[in-house]
Amino acid sequence: MELLRLRRRTVLARRGHKLLKDKQDELVRILFELLEGLKELRKKVEEELAESVKRFVLARSFMETEEIEELFLVPSITSGVEISEKKIMTVHVPVFSAKFEGDYLSYGFANTSPELDLSLESLNRALKDLIELAEKEKALELLAIEVEKTRRRVNALEYILIPELESTVKFISMKLSEMERSDITRLMKIKDIVRAH
Repeated sequence: MELLRLRRRTVLARRGHKLLKDKQDELVRILFELLEGLKELRKKVEEELAESVKRFVLARSFMETEEIEELFLVPSITSGVEISEKKIMTVHVPVFSAKFEGDYLSYGFANTSPELDLSLESLNRALKDLIELAEKEKALELLAIEVEKTRRRVNALEYILIPELESTVKFISMKLSEMERSDITRLMKIKDIVRAH
């Protein structure tokens, strides 16, 4: 009975190992796909932020610091981030969606530099992309953690549990074979004794 139970458990462990290995392979594929898009998005955000800073520095060179501070004293736009979840291969990853209310260009254009307008426009684009970048980086982090957990489980099954089960099955099979041979030998001796009388 123990032998049958261990054989069933070995079959189940092999099936689980195959499923976990397939899950690990798919997670790694998704991870690399996400990583490739992340590199491009990060580069885009860095370029937009650099453009915004460059234009803001140019705007500051044409305007007084007090004038710029006065333009931004009253906030004209409110922003927020709504967070929801989606599942990728049993991993709950966050989905960020940016919510903006108002207009980022809320000042008069008569006394301002056009570079300031371009700087704010570039900053607005960068903010939306930055939120998307944060979402993808968090998803990447959670997927990497799941890949590591799955890898540990796959290795535990492959190198510890399955070999131990196979070893135990082999040991029990050998013991049963040995017992069977000893029973056959005993029966043959009994038969010889019975024939002799």
